[in-house]
Amino acid sequence: MKAELGFMEASLYAPGMVANEILVDARGHRCPVPTLRLRRALEDAPSGARVRLLADDPLARIDVPHFAGEIGCAIAERGEDGPTLSFLVVKP
Repeated sequence: MKAELGFMEASLYAPGMVANEILVDARGHRCPVPTLRLRRALEDAPSGARVRLLADDPLARIDVPHFAGEIGCAIAERGEDGPTLSFLVVKP
C-alpha cells in the first residue's frame, strides 16, 4: 500500500540518505498532491520522524513550508537538484 502512495524506504531508493528517513516521492504530481502525500506520511509517522519529500512542482516551494508551519513541523533541510525540490521535514 505505501509503495502505491509513493512512499519508499530511503535506503532502497536514494543511496546516501539516512536509513531512518521516510521518503515521499511526489515528482510528477502537481500541488496539492505533494503536500497531501506529505501530510499522510506525517500522520502515520512517530514523533521525531524525518520525512523527505521530493517534488517537481514549483508551487511546492510555497506550499510545503506553509503546511509544515501550520502543523508545527520543522523543515530541517531544503534542496534543489535540477527540477527536483527536496524538503526534509521533522515531526515534533
